[in-house]
This record gives sequence, C-alpha cells and structure tokens, in this order.
Amino acid sequence: MFDGYDSCSEDTSSSSSSEESEEEVSPLPSSLPIIKNNGQVYTYPDGKSGMATCEMCGMVGVRDAFYSKTKRFCSVSCSRSYSSNSKKASILARLQGKPPTKKAKVLQKQPLVAKLAAYAQYQATLQNQAKTKTAVPVEGFSWGNYINSNSFTAAPVTCFKHAPMGTCWGDISEGVRVEVPNTDCSLPTKVFWIAGIIKLAGYNALLRYEGFENDSSLDFWCNICGSDIHPVGWCATSGKPLVPPRTIQHKYTNWKAFLVKRLTGAKTLPPDFSQKVSESMQYPFKTSMRVEVVDKTHLCRTRVAVVESVIGGRLRLVYEESEDKTDDFWCHMHSPLIHHIGWSRSIGHRFKRSDITKKQDGHFDAPSHLFMKVKEVDAAGEWFKEGMKLEAIDPLNLSAICVATIRKVLADGYLMIGIDGSEAADGSDWFCYHATSPSIFPVGFCEINMIELTPPRGYAKLPFKWFDYLRETDSIAAPVKLFNKEVPNHGFHVGMKLEAVDLMEPRLVCVATVTRIIHRLLRIHFDGWEDEYDQWVDCESPDLYPVGWCQLTGYQLQPPAPQSSRDSQSSSSKQKKKAKSQQYKGHKKMSSLQLKEELLDGEEYSFLQGASDQESNGSASYYIKQEP
Repeated sequence: MFDGYDSCSEDTSSSSSSEESEEEVSPLPSSLPIIKNNGQVYTYPDGKSGMATCEMCGMVGVRDAFYSKTKRFCSVSCSRSYSSNSKKASILARLQGKPPTKKAKVLQKQPLVAKLAAYAQYQATLQNQAKTKTAVPVEGFSWGNYINSNSFTAAPVTCFKHAPMGTCWGDISEGVRVEVPNTDCSLPTKVFWIAGIIKLAGYNALLRYEGFENDSSLDFWCNICGSDIHPVGWCATSGKPLVPPRTIQHKYTNWKAFLVKRLTGAKTLPPDFSQKVSESMQYPFKTSMRVEVVDKTHLCRTRVAVVESVIGGRLRLVYEESEDKTDDFWCHMHSPLIHHIGWSRSIGHRFKRSDITKKQDGHFDAPSHLFMKVKEVDAAGEWFKEGMKLEAIDPLNLSAICVATIRKVLADGYLMIGIDGSEAADGSDWFCYHATSPSIFPVGFCEINMIELTPPRGYAKLPFKWFDYLRETDSIAAPVKLFNKEVPNHGFHVGMKLEAVDLMEPRLVCVATVTRIIHRLLRIHFDGWEDEYDQWVDCESPDLYPVGWCQLTGYQLQPPAPQSSRDSQSSSSKQKKKAKSQQYKGHKKMSSLQLKEELLDGEEYSFLQGASDQESNGSASYYIKQEP
C-alpha cells in the first residue's frame, strides 16, 4: 500500500588540586579614591558616586555599583524579585520555576552583592531565605497557540547543533507526511491516521489529517520527536490500524485508493528517525561525576562540583562542600564554564581548594574528553598583554557590552578580564574568557555596529570616546587581529522565537525572541520582560534551544508575562528609566575615522560597517586589515 513513498534525506586528570592557587593581585593606582565596607576595598574613578538604597531589600551601597541604569536595586535578583511582587502568579513562576522534581535554590548574585559592600549578616539571611523558596508550576502556556495567534516564526532545529537532532534534522519540512494517533474516533482502541505538516516551529509541527484539504478545524500541534509520531508505513509493519477521522469518513468509499493517490511520491520521516532521536538524547555526563566549575560567588575562581542530575544535556552541579546539596549551579554540558579536574592548575587559574580531603564514595572525575575543546592559539608571537583595553560582555549584566581590561594572561589562550570602573581591589570579580571567545571584542566594535557601549562607572567625560580614554589611562587597545572574527552561517533571523536560558538565573529556560543580529552575536529578549533584561549571546551558545526543547526533554519552560501585567506597568517608571538611561549616551557617535587615530598601535585598519540585523548571517569579518 505504501510503495513509492520517499523518506526524507539525512545529513547524515586524577583529582582536585590540593594547593590553593589564589594569587596576589597588584594594587590599583593610589590616585583612585577608595571606599571601605566590611573589610573589603572597592574603587571608583570619581570618588563622588554617592550612595543608594535598594528598593527591594533596603541595602545601602555605592550608587554607581547598583544594578542596571535605573540604580534602584542592588542586584538583578532584587530587581526581579521587586518586579515579581507587582505582577501576577505566572510572573512569579517565571522567577521561581524550576525543572520538575528537583529543588534548586534561587541563584543570588553574590559577586555583585559583594561588590556593593553588602553586610555579611544580610547575605546570610538571603541565603537562608533562598533555601526555602520553591518553584511555582506554570500551567496553560502553549507554543502552538502563542505562535498561531501572533503569526510568529521559530528558529529551525538546524540552528542548534548542540540540541537533539540538531545535526541530523534532514529534510523535515512543510508537506512531510507522518502517521499519528487519530483523536477523532470513537473506537475503544488506539488507532492512527496520516497527517501532513502544515507549519514547523522548532520541534513542534502543526499537523492536518489527510483528507481535510483546506479545513483547519482539527489541526493540532505536536512535538515531531514525540513517541507517537511515526513515518508513513509504520502502521503496516507494526500491525496498527489506519482509520480515517470520523468527521470525513463519508467523503470517500475507497480510502486505500485515496491514500495511494495522495501519498505516492510524498516525503515522510526516515525509518530510523525515532532511533536517531533516542541516540541524540544520550548524554555522556553521568551523575556523581566531579568537574571544575566557576564559583558563582567569586567569578575569578573555580570550585569542584558534582553532577547531581542531567536533563536534556543541562547539568545541575552541586558544589562539593554543600552538605545539604542546595548550593548548586546549572549549565549545559558544553558550557565554557565547566572543565575537567585539574584544569585550573594547568593554566594558572584561581581555584578554591575543597575542605573535603578525599572523594566521597561513588564520586569520580569526569573524563577530560567529555569537555568542549577550545581552538588552539599561537601565543608565541604578538599576543594579548596585561593592561590592554577591549570591549567585553559583562557576565554580571549580560545586556551590556563594557569597556574592559585584560588583567592577567593565563596559559592555553585564556585571559582574566575586568570591567573598568567597577572592579574589586582584590580582583575577585575578574572573569575568564578564552582568546577565541565570542564575548570579547576589539576596541571600536560597538561603535561601528551601532551598539551602545557601557563606559566605566563614574566616568564623567561623556560621550565616551576610546581615543581620549586610551590617552587618559595611558593604555593601548588589544590588536584587532587577535580576536575571533569567524561568523558561521547560523540561520537565525530577527524575530525568530526560541527557548533560551536566563543566564542571570541559569536554571530557568524561557520563551524568548531574537531581536538583533550583529554578525554572530544575538540579542535575546525574554518575552514579557523589559528590554533591560535582554542578553547578548553567541549564535552557537549551548544555552539556546529550539521551540519544543523543554517539552521534549522534560525541562520546565518559563512562559512570557501576560499582556495585562505588561500594560499595568507604570508609565512614569518607564519615563524615569528612559531619562536616566541617557546619562551614558553620547550626543554624537564617534566616526570610524576618529577611532582609527593612533588606536591600534600604529597599524592601519579599515572598519567594515556592521551588517544590518537581517543581513548579518554568514561568513564575514568584523574588520579587514589594509594591505600595504
């Protein structure tokens, strides 16, 4: 009966370091005023920053170090908690939701809180409160309804190479036929019928039963990787009955002839599709494996953590010293934040020695081959040096690209970077990026791509100009040729929907939208939330997923805020934010000619104007060096 169907084509170290590798940081220039709080020293360029009080927790701190442009909150956690208190329960769920069956405390921005000179007693109180917080399950959100009602498009599965089926999605597209359960039937047993894909949205497909022609009354959405979706011919080989829906049973007397006519030459899923789905959802990381991961309370160092659970390739890591297993951290197994045991010592990175003298029973070191390999670099010739300036995504405020400085050069191409104007004197808020990281950029990147560059906190000479700043600080820009300028053909377009990790609360996966594309850099907006929560993310980030990923893997999806809650936000608050945000904006942007003057250490470069958001997908360079 099914002869002649075409299948879719396919593209087919031993233990933790026992030595504390914390290193001394050279003191900052004495010319900078300092503020001392609770025994910690913090520097700010102007010395006139003033103080502010957090509207959520009441903490008093240096105003310029407060979160976001509004300076109303001491941290992103307080900002979001304040917002959630004024919104409905569904938004509270957005903040406090978590994957099913797992208890994970709300991540507090401890490094940022520390920078604000938080009181130690208050920090302890926050931690104790966080342990008692539980997730609020969210019901009622449907990707299908959301996409249909707004005519949205979703990023295709092929954009996400790290996701299940990302590299073997094949020719699955509109028009492909599948065999699915027939829900329009009164028979007591489970029967099937053939349906065609009307629209694809990530893993989700809008299906229409064969024979309904232009009648969309029984169209339905389903996850194409689900266990009830089969290639045409599966029923015949499995002995399952094909029964036409009751609504159209009267249309034809010879359904077999109808199907043969309609399906001859049609495409269906590959016969081994379900096997490939299963294989692509096998993850090499196992529970009880030990890894080194960034210390969320001090970004400058790593700690030993143990894999507590694996969901869809995302790891819940519990720091080894956490007796009650509540001190955890979420990341993807391909995240650049995790490494094999011994990595920190091998490159000279700071490492917090564990108080546990020996491995607990059943725990074992994750093999080094499981971790993502970074591109090899040649540091023998011209290379990054301490003190060089650059632009970098702030890991504590991912909506901002900031003026930054290389503070230390590690082995194997790794760099320790600090955000100018807001660094702790002991370097505890430095962070590690590899030289090939897509999160660091040469001086001038933001200007030529029309991105707002965040100047050093407290810097008074606005609008900010790199040429003046380099001269004032007696520093040089990192050479352009040292940065990663590769741009893959990623396939993303502005307006595409996806599921994205909120990297400020990395256990949350949320409904999101691509709002800007600058070469390989994506601006991710969390639907229902204000733009200040947007995040800059690389197009190959393992923290981005196709629509339907949460349903496929069993991870809880955080829905967008309802329209009624968005409308209820105070217009005066928005005006206030808008007014304050302009303090960092110049009246006129620098030109490329101004930027070239003495900026690149004697070398002449011509700047490529950033491609438009719609046209920046594809191989390209940020800059091109002029040949002599």
